Amino acid sequence: MRRVLLCLGLALGLLSPSPGCADELRPLNAALRGGVTGPAVLGGESDEHFQQYDVSFTAGLPWSWYSESGWGVGTRFMGSVGALTAAGDTAFLTTLVPGFFVGPRDSVLSFDLGGGVALLSRRHFGKQDFGGIFQFALTFGLTVPVPFTDHFGFGYRFHHLSDGGLYESGRGVDVHMLEITYRFR
Repeated sequence: MRRVLLCLGLALGLLSPSPGCADELRPLNAALRGGVTGPAVLGGESDEHFQQYDVSFTAGLPWSWYSESGWGVGTRFMGSVGALTAAGDTAFLTTLVPGFFVGPRDSVLSFDLGGGVALLSRRHFGKQDFGGIFQFALTFGLTVPVPFTDHFGFGYRFHHLSDGGLYESGRGVDVHMLEITYRFR
């Protein structure tokens, strides 16, 4: 467990490199994202029209499998910080989401799916009440390379926040986002 925490600190840039972590947990990419509520995918329609803007960072976890063709599946850890706004109210939003991906080795091209936790600085947005500041997050996204570059990608991300039934009065939100990604390697 200590080694996992040390490697996680390395990936998030909080610690300097330690032996054995570089091959297991490595920074993959950073992304600027923004989006709005649209058609509800999970749960019902939101009571308000939401916008979400954030910066995300993704690290590769040590578990991945690739075929000889270079395509494979693996695990990632994504963290984000940003803002969620609706009805004139703005909240700080941060997420921590482990997940899985499918794509070629060392490419920005990927499809990913993950579930984790989120923390909001407020729970009320106009008529909508999230029930509490702790939320669950579900996300999936598709990123494709920008032509003529190995480091940039453009993608779509679906981001769902809800209390998962934790609070009686809580109501979630589905945000459809566009993102610009920069791949570190």
